[in-house]
Amino acid sequence: MTYQAGGQRPAPRPAPETPETRAYLADYAVFLEAVPFPSLVIDHRWDVLLTNSAFRTLFRDVEPHPTALPTDNFLRFVLFHPDAATVLGDHESSWCLPMLAHFAQAVERYGHDRGLQAIRRDIAQDPIMEAAYRHGLPHWLRAVGEQAAEHDGAVRPLLHPDPRWGATDCRILAETTRTLAGMDCTRLTLVLHEARRTPTGNRRARRAASHLRVVPAAD
Repeated sequence: MTYQAGGQRPAPRPAPETPETRAYLADYAVFLEAVPFPSLVIDHRWDVLLTNSAFRTLFRDVEPHPTALPTDNFLRFVLFHPDAATVLGDHESSWCLPMLAHFAQAVERYGHDRGLQAIRRDIAQDPIMEAAYRHGLPHWLRAVGEQAAEHDGAVRPLLHPDPRWGATDCRILAETTRTLAGMDCTRLTLVLHEARRTPTGNRRARRAASHLRVVPAAD
């Protein structure tokens, strides 16, 4: 699936509402930069507020995209960017389906959020993604259990551009402080593991014809 979601970049995110929250995020960015593993702060739409150098290095070979860059909206990147599978190993089952599950929860909680509704429209315009969301996702959750969609503590494969890491695993740590929680924000850190894996994708394979092949289209 190489659908160019939405056709244009979404409207810019509003800045934090108070000088205190802006100052907090500025200091949090300094803290984040000291973390050696890829780390980012997202809001409930998966809009990216902060990233560190390790995160930007992980996705340094990702090509430009009008709406789905990993530093703009991480959910859009996972679902729609044609290069996502060159970084996120086992892209369909380890990344797409868990992210769709979290998206479904966000839509249920924030039903009329314009940003989430825009992502929902983009999903609906792609037949494979729509089939995955409406039919494949419930089947997958019944088969593997709700815990498989949980981000915090999940171990998922990565294909790091730095050969010192290469094909490896990361454990996702999802954390929030009281201030971040007040902004509906979460910090995700991808703790890289030393153990090497057999590659689950080809970093040279760009713009594959489809993804979510594990989810059959609806009859």
